[in-house]
Formats: sequence, structure tokens, C-alpha cells
Amino acid sequence: MNAALHLAATFVLCVAVAGPLARARWVWRAPRTGILLWQMLGLSWALSAVGLLLALGLAPHDAPIPVALGRWADDAVRGDVTPLALLVVLGLLSALDLVIGLLWTWGSVLRVRRRHRDVLALVARRDEAAPGAFVLDHPNVVAYCVPGARSAVVLSSGALTALTRDQVDAVLGHEHAHGRERHDLVLLPFSALCSVLPKVRLARSVARAVALLVEMRADESASLRHGAQPLASALRRFGSARPPEGALGAADVAVAARLVRLAGLPPLPAALRCSALVGGLVLVGIPLSFLVR
Repeated sequence: MNAALHLAATFVLCVAVAGPLARARWVWRAPRTGILLWQMLGLSWALSAVGLLLALGLAPHDAPIPVALGRWADDAVRGDVTPLALLVVLGLLSALDLVIGLLWTWGSVLRVRRRHRDVLALVARRDEAAPGAFVLDHPNVVAYCVPGARSAVVLSSGALTALTRDQVDAVLGHEHAHGRERHDLVLLPFSALCSVLPKVRLARSVARAVALLVEMRADESASLRHGAQPLASALRRFGSARPPEGALGAADVAVAARLVRLAGLPPLPAALRCSALVGGLVLVGIPLSFLVR
């Protein structure tokens, strides 16, 4: 029961923290720290949710969860099952649901991106004005990254016409940061969470908050190489055209918030960044200490 109380407290804490953190602006000042914090919070939430069900269902065995789970399996084989066994089954099914949701989302996105790369191979062209990118002949101002092991950065001919040389370089830097840092893998578990819990508003809020931090991190990387002003000017030129499914667009997420950050938000002090990460590690360590010992 001690494990159940700790896991329940961790689960409640994760849910209680998620809302305020999704609305927090201090993480804008350290997007990489914010992304790591969200990853640790999400992992802690999943482990504590599954662990709580297991701890309650295995309470009659009065042993650490891994040991009690083995005893429960032996009892189940002999047909000695109590009503609390339903909680164990529910916990295992919840873990399986999360894993299947993650793999299903990943597989779906991979298929979409593969088809898009095939299309790019047929209709896109290379252009010296956009080094390292595919150029699509289209009047809309669009830029996006199709992430993967071989990420593809795409720029429309309309963007090449509308943007200055410095702005094109900044936009390409932003998109290459998405591919280089594999931001698609950052977003994947949160997209899977939305598919597993489609009616939970908090899950959608968290996914939007992480998507914004991913864009801010790409902005940060591009700004370091090309300056903040060219990127901010370029973002103002993008219209409402959305990137294709499975791609990460240059200006499809909270452009106004990103412009505020590019205007000069001071970086978060190192001490606060470290404190946030230590807090996240402690939060992950609580459910792990009960699930693996």
C-alpha cells in the first residue's frame, strides 16, 4: 500500500503540474529545458498511472511490484484469482495500449512521410538559391521539413520570390534544425497520447505546448546561425498555408508567441534550468523506484 500511495501522489502531481506548465511562459526562455521537462513529466505520468493499478491489484501479495507480479502470474495459471486481479489486468492493458498507440502513430506517420518523399522525388527540383532543400513550384509562401533518417527540407518557389537571401537562409536553418534534432521523435509520444485519449483536453493542451517549444527550439538554432531578425521577418511573410500531414512547418504553430521570443526574451538562468531538470528527474525516479526494484 506504501507503493500505491506514492504512485497515486506522483500521478496527481503530474496532472496538477501539466496544466500550469502548458500555460507557462518561462519555458519559452529555455525551450530545450522545457522539452526535456515535458518528456520526464509524460514518462512519470505513464509509469505512475500503470504502476498505481499494479500496486493496488498486487497489494494482497505484500511484496515489491516485480516480485508480486510473478506471484500473481503463478496464481493466475493455477486459477487462484481475486477481484483485485482485474486491476492488474487493467494496468497491463493500459501499458499495452500506450505502447500500441505509440507504435501505431509512428507507423502511420512513417507511411505518410514515405509517400510524400516519393512525390517530392517526382515533382520537386533543386535550386542554388535554396541549398540542401527541395523546391516546389507553388505561389504560396511555404517551408517545411519532412523528418526522418533522411530528412527533407522543402521550400516553395513563392517563398524564394517573397523572401530575401538572409530570410531564406534563416528559414532553411529552422527547418534543418527540425531534421537534425529529430523533433518528430519529441512530438511522437504526445501525438500518441492524444490518439489514446482523444477526448481529454489536457492531453491536447500538452501536445500544443510541446509543439510550440519544438518550434522555439528550431527558431533558437536558426537564430544562433543567421540572427533573429531575418527569421522573424520571414515568419511574418508566411501565410495560412499548412504543411502536409507528417511534416513540420515553418509557420504553422503560434507564430505570434514565437515572434515575442525572437524579439528578445532573456535566456533562463542556468541555475533555474538545472533546478527544473533535477525536479523532473526526481519525478521520474519515484515510479521507477517501485516498478524496477
